[in-house]
Amino acid sequence: MKKVTRIFRLVLAFGLLSTLTGCLHWLHAYQTYLQMDEFDRYFAVTSKDDFTVHFKEPRLLSQDFVSLAKLHASSEERIGDGKKWRYWFRKIDKDGKPINPEISFYLDLAFNKEDKITDWTFSNLFLQIAPPEFLEASFRSLGGAEINEEKQQLKAKADQMEKIAAKLPKKAVVVKQLGEPLEVENEDKQEIYKYHFRLDAREIEEGYEDRALSEVRLTFDKATSELVKMSGRFAGLKISINYRNFQDEDEKKVAGL
Repeated sequence: MKKVTRIFRLVLAFGLLSTLTGCLHWLHAYQTYLQMDEFDRYFAVTSKDDFTVHFKEPRLLSQDFVSLAKLHASSEERIGDGKKWRYWFRKIDKDGKPINPEISFYLDLAFNKEDKITDWTFSNLFLQIAPPEFLEASFRSLGGAEINEEKQQLKAKADQMEKIAAKLPKKAVVVKQLGEPLEVENEDKQEIYKYHFRLDAREIEEGYEDRALSEVRLTFDKATSELVKMSGRFAGLKISINYRNFQDEDEKKVAGL
């Protein structure tokens, strides 16, 4: 059954790829998506001061990432036979000016001598809005995620997500790290803090200038002050994580849910 499912997805993907430009880039992305079905076979995770996903049998090339994101890294450097790209995101105010003192985070991509991505690293500040346990669970949940052909997105099913016992960060801790938000939306049971970060990109493809702006939306539960959802766009990659979908029942009971 699993083999039949993989074949079905492959047929679906080629149907999707045939309607897009840069088909080879999307094919490499789809091959990586298929690997998510056997996460521990194809990936490894390390987490200490930062969080890194290691690609054991990489498929994505550096040009694939640029083609999909339409953005170039803030900096590039040679490391041994490979190279490393760093994407810097700096917090900005309502006028689009950098905050002083600076508040920033980065994403790193490491490539081997074949120009394939071997490591994807998220800096410590990013982990304040995407705790390591939940970030790893989010990556794992992409195995078997539904493909939205129109929006070119992957959506994991909540009932298939791995449940974890980790606690969610409190609003006071997050605000201490990120500073005051640009705007706050008040709802009945939750409030949404909006932050703007700008990618320090060396080059942006014409027509995609808006992708340099990252609007990060953090949803806090009013009753518990817990961060329950994070969404944003980072280097052209849209990420949305509902942390409650990953919480096990014991943690939900502690939170009073």
